[in-house]
Amino acid sequence: MKPRHKKLAIIASGVTALGLAVALVLNAFESNMVFFFSPSQVAANEAPVGKSFRIGGLVEEGSIRRQSDGVTVKFIVTDTAKVIPVVYTGILPDLFKEGKGVVAQGKLAADGVFRADEVLAKHDENYMPPEAAGALEQARIQKTVMTK
Repeated sequence: MKPRHKKLAIIASGVTALGLAVALVLNAFESNMVFFFSPSQVAANEAPVGKSFRIGGLVEEGSIRRQSDGVTVKFIVTDTAKVIPVVYTGILPDLFKEGKGVVAQGKLAADGVFRADEVLAKHDENYMPPEAAGALEQARIQKTVMTK
């Protein structure tokens, strides 16, 4: 093989390796990306069924139901316009309460129930995740427009 061909082969294999590395990194980012949806977006079928995402809003008053196993909890997340039932098995955060902000990560089942793998509660009186606050504000605006 001529030196010129060796150089071209080395460059071609280097470009191929770099392309493969970029493809693997982008694939890893895509598979670890978790999107946020409000209950209104989930009700409008904008959320993926069977794929992991986050849902956020307020825990509806009077909706928390603990199962007899002691670790499974059913509750409803609302953005004041729509509601989505959530089932979570595990230990809830200490600040998880009715009427307070919550973000749950999990998957939407075919029956319309969100099966959460993780539940996050706000950590003080003034905090709410920006996505959840924005979704609540958007639902409030839509509700106001619809009642006029």
